[in-house]
Amino acid sequence: MTEFQKYVQRYLDLIPSENLLEELKRTEEKTVGIYSKLSEEQSHCAYAEGKWTLKELLLHLSDTERVFQYRILAFARGDKNELPGFDEENYARNSYANEISLSSLLDEYQTVRKSSQLLLETLNPSVLKNTGIANGNEISVETIGKLIVGHNVHHLNIIGERYLPVL
Repeated sequence: MTEFQKYVQRYLDLIPSENLLEELKRTEEKTVGIYSKLSEEQSHCAYAEGKWTLKELLLHLSDTERVFQYRILAFARGDKNELPGFDEENYARNSYANEISLSSLLDEYQTVRKSSQLLLETLNPSVLKNTGIANGNEISVETIGKLIVGHNVHHLNIIGERYLPVL
């Protein structure tokens, strides 16, 4: 197993079931459930010096999901161009998430998630096995869809383990 495959598998292993569309809904509900209970002040919490605030983490989820959506769309449509990676730290640094209201960030997250659901619901099942190269690695449309969920679960776990205890 390559390092990339190990990296991907750690996220896939977090997905509770094989029903991708249902898991998209579940992770959205859990994420919204946590964030809707936070005050604006609490959303500025970082569990340690140099770590993202809860706002930055929420926008990171939206940013990453948008990148994954584009990869899904490109590979599903047969685009053979290699797609670049992205530097999540640079994205977070330049997001100005802490200047955006928590309510707006939550609306954005839900809108991005709805877009992912619609994209994945309307794909012909025959394109799920389509592959392309992103960040130098071959990956399938189906795996990218699963990564949206696994990545979200990963961050929900971090929120539960590291952020909520310090609030």
